[in-house]
Amino acid sequence: MQTELRQGDWRDPDAANVTTVAKAYSLLRTIMGTAVEDGLIRRNPCQIKNGGTVNTPERPTATVSDVFAIADASQPRYRALVLLGAFCALRWGELVALRRRDVDVEAGMIRRRSVSELNSGKHLYKAPKSEAGKRSVAIPRSILPVVFTHMEQFAEPGADGRVFVGAKGATPRRNHFNGLWHRACKEAGIEGLRFHDLRHTGNTLASQTNASTRELMTRLGHSSTRAALIYQHTSESREREIADGVDAVIVDALKRRRRPKGHAGATKGWETPGTTEGPGRGKQPLTWAFGIQSGRRESNPRS
Repeated sequence: MQTELRQGDWRDPDAANVTTVAKAYSLLRTIMGTAVEDGLIRRNPCQIKNGGTVNTPERPTATVSDVFAIADASQPRYRALVLLGAFCALRWGELVALRRRDVDVEAGMIRRRSVSELNSGKHLYKAPKSEAGKRSVAIPRSILPVVFTHMEQFAEPGADGRVFVGAKGATPRRNHFNGLWHRACKEAGIEGLRFHDLRHTGNTLASQTNASTRELMTRLGHSSTRAALIYQHTSESREREIADGVDAVIVDALKRRRRPKGHAGATKGWETPGTTEGPGRGKQPLTWAFGIQSGRRESNPRS
C-alpha cells in the first residue's frame, strides 16, 4: 500500500478537504514518531514524502474601491462589518465577538479581547488563542462615520451589547452571512472574493504604509513573523513604486557626488549624473551612471 501511494499524489487534488487531510497526516506522523521514541513501535510507518504539506494558492485581494462597492451593496447593518474586516484586517470570529465596550469611537480604536466560535450550534466567546491576539487596532478615520452610525443604529445598548446583530437579534453566522456576501459581491461586479480575503487586503494595505514587520504582527495579532509574512502581497504597481524609491536614492547620491578637480563638465558622450542618456544607447535610466569615474567609464570585470 505504501508503495502504491508513493507512485502518485495520494490526495485528490479536487477534494475540498485536501488541507485537512494533509494536517491529519502530519499529526499522525508526529504521533507515530513519538511511539517510536517510546519504544512502542520499531519504525514510523508514515513515510510519504511531503504528505503533511499542501500548496495553497495565494488568495486574491480587493482594491479600496472594491471594498466600498461591496459595503454599499451589503445590508446597512453589515456595512461596518465589511469595512472593518478590510481596513482593520479583523477575522470573522473577532468581528462578531465585538462588544460595545470594545469599540471606542472617540479614540478611533478597537480593543480586541475575545473571539467567537461555534460549538454545538451555539456561539462560544473565549479569549484569543495567544497573547498576541489581545490587541488594540486603530480604525482609519475615513470610515469612523460609518462605524459611529452603526453603533447608533444597530449595536445593542449597554457596555456588553453586541456590536453586530442579525435582523432577528441573533449573532451572525458565517454560513448565513456567506449568502449575503455573495449577493453583495455579485451586485458590485466582483467575483472569486471570500470574506476572509478582506483580511488579506487589510494587511496588504498596511504593509504599503512602511510599517515594520513587528508593527504588522501587532496589528494582525500574530506571534510569529512567518504568520505575518504569509498575508503580505506584492503587486506589480507596488514593485514599481519600490524601484522608483530606490532610483530616487541613486539619483540623489549621484547628484551629490564630487567631481575631480579640473573636471569642467561632463565628458563628451556622457550626460551628467541623474540624467538618462548613455553613449550609443539613447535614453537609459541611469544605466551608465555607475561607470562614471574621472570622466570615463570603468570596465566591469565581474557582473
